[in-house]
Amino acid sequence: MNKQPQVTNHTKQVFIDTFCTLYSQKPIEKISVQTLTTIAGFNRSTFYQHFEDIYQLRNAVEASVLAEVHDGLANQSTPNQELATIVNCLDDERYFSKLQAVLGPHGSEHFLNRLKAEIPFEKLLNFSGKNDLLTPYLKEVYVATAFALFQTWIQQGKNLPATDLSTMVETLFQQGAANYLKA
Repeated sequence: MNKQPQVTNHTKQVFIDTFCTLYSQKPIEKISVQTLTTIAGFNRSTFYQHFEDIYQLRNAVEASVLAEVHDGLANQSTPNQELATIVNCLDDERYFSKLQAVLGPHGSEHFLNRLKAEIPFEKLLNFSGKNDLLTPYLKEVYVATAFALFQTWIQQGKNLPATDLSTMVETLFQQGAANYLKA
């Protein structure tokens, strides 16, 4: 029985924050429980009260990001605005360190696939009546563009407003890069 849930939640959050900092700097294979607990200021046994291993901790971080995306999409008020909703719900400083970790240079391809599966791209793309043979290719171009720009945005410290990022993805998909290359 947990007699001090606030202390337990705080301890778990310290592990998560410390992990995110480390994971944004190096691959998960280079993060040891010993290093994590030393930096976090806790014993290894305390870590194991919360997580089985580093990989379970990464899964918890990834699951919380996915839950935020899912909740943001479920609560959206404007239909067919999924991309803007996703960018806006993740444009929250509370999630920035998690995003830097899971979408950074050491993030996993597995997480990106989970995130892609969470987002209903079919609603973003209006392909009805179009060439069905090309649909999977066009969807992949859109998804790849959106994710590449989103990752770059996170890695650049969100140096553009979220609305500008959403607009850029849409513009690049609809019109290509010509508008951005003009002097």
